[in-house]
Amino acid sequence: MAAPRAAHERGLARAWAAVERFAFAPASAAPLAALRIGIAAVLLVQAGMVAPALFELYGRSGILQGPLLDALGRPGPVRLSWLIDRLAPLGIGEAPILVAVGASYVLALVALLVGWRTRMAAAGAWLSHLMLMMTADSTNYGVDQFANIFLFYLMWMPAGAALSLDRRLGRAPAGPTSAARLSLRVVQIHLCVVYLMSGLGKALGEQWWNGDAIWRTLNMPDYRQYDFTWLAYTPWLAVGAGWMVLLVECGYPLMIWPRRTRRLWVAATVALHAGIAVFMGLVVFGAIMAVLTIAAFAVRADPPGAVRPEADALRREDAKPVPRHSHGLPAGILRARPRDRHAYGKTCRPGKVCQR
Repeated sequence: MAAPRAAHERGLARAWAAVERFAFAPASAAPLAALRIGIAAVLLVQAGMVAPALFELYGRSGILQGPLLDALGRPGPVRLSWLIDRLAPLGIGEAPILVAVGASYVLALVALLVGWRTRMAAAGAWLSHLMLMMTADSTNYGVDQFANIFLFYLMWMPAGAALSLDRRLGRAPAGPTSAARLSLRVVQIHLCVVYLMSGLGKALGEQWWNGDAIWRTLNMPDYRQYDFTWLAYTPWLAVGAGWMVLLVECGYPLMIWPRRTRRLWVAATVALHAGIAVFMGLVVFGAIMAVLTIAAFAVRADPPGAVRPEADALRREDAKPVPRHSHGLPAGILRARPRDRHAYGKTCRPGKVCQR
């Protein structure tokens, strides 16, 4: 009973050691810094695109007016209308509130970009972004959801521990930390789940197998950027493109982890979203998704000079003492293979133990 129990305990210890290496081994904050900088930069570009239409999109006298804007917005207190109603008794109108929220959002993104008071900047950007999202829910699409989720993550991650003013001013810890590794794993696993679910959802239908989804996407008036009607004469191109999308998304959680295929899959994923940006006009969405994959899997997390866990395991295995016979030679070396006629200067017969 003692031997099976000891083997079971050793197995559990090895499993827990593997979990610790995967989730808690100290890592550089560089991938989180890349995530912070990339998201802030893309959202600042988006803010510049939206700024001229601020009052039309979020004001009660805009495209959706008065009660209609409130009815189509998400229910809850985190909305501009709630803030406007609370400040109205103080004589503060809608216009200055919209300007103040928009300016606060931009300033928070700038602080997040340069890494000044990083966690507070992420919290401010997340809250103002959420308020704008819930006010004009009908204008949201995938990029807004992803941006809000990862802004929320940045509130809790040590994203200011590298490439930031916080690090330069000594407000963020130096060197690799377990928190950075755990944060990176959260981002990586989140992306793997997202791509797998997206790929499986596409694969369950016929449109991505027969090319119809590619045809519709490229020729819909809402997304059409170029004339792709010629695909009707070469349908195999649309079919092939649909299969490639399925391959990239379904294969993402399998091929993005091994080092031999990681660069290829990062490049394929970035190319996929570059195609979405160019051929569908969804530039912000394509940029955000490319930033997420590059930051999570293309930026080195192991500190310089660090030994990877698998390499460290091999080194420990090599360091184990080699069992030897009483005469000092390694065990197993004395039994010569058929071709070994002279092993270590001893005359041997095939398959026999060498004679001294």
